[in-house]
Amino acid sequence: MDAKRENPRGPRVLLVVNMVNGFLDPRGSLFCGEDGRKIIPFVAKLIQERQGLGWPVIYLTDSHDVDDGEFEAYGPHCIRGTWESELIPELPRNTHSIIRKRTLSGFCNTRLGHKLQELNIRDADVVGVCTDICVLLTAIELRIRGYRPRVQEKGVATFQPEMHGKALELLEKSFKVEVER
Repeated sequence: MDAKRENPRGPRVLLVVNMVNGFLDPRGSLFCGEDGRKIIPFVAKLIQERQGLGWPVIYLTDSHDVDDGEFEAYGPHCIRGTWESELIPELPRNTHSIIRKRTLSGFCNTRLGHKLQELNIRDADVVGVCTDICVLLTAIELRIRGYRPRVQEKGVATFQPEMHGKALELLEKSFKVEVER
């Protein structure tokens, strides 16, 4: 789908998942590696393009409490108020909003659902990290909630390259999420 074409279902939003220092700076606790760094220029350009078309851009950022239960699985990372939980400097700051999340999902205990309703959004493009974790769960939840998600393959990455392709395949085949290649 061409971003410039009129969308018959209503406006789209760009969701930018976990583009924070903890994942994308080599000093971060959960650094995604060079695959993560490689998507930054594409994501920055996409943000500017979509904003130019009038799309809202929402950053979903990991921001955990110091005793968060998620640390049992992933270790301490992106603790609220620390450098790790801040957006990487390469991304534009003039976006629609930042929604801080404390779980793997963009929806669980956040105001994302309310925000999308407020904006009358039906369709969402998704970029960010990690393809097989937070991007995957957010795209699935978009689908479950009646939205039409599209994941931009050039704008997603993860820790384990073999999981990247599997997650995109799962999204396409099992959840009917469009993956733009």
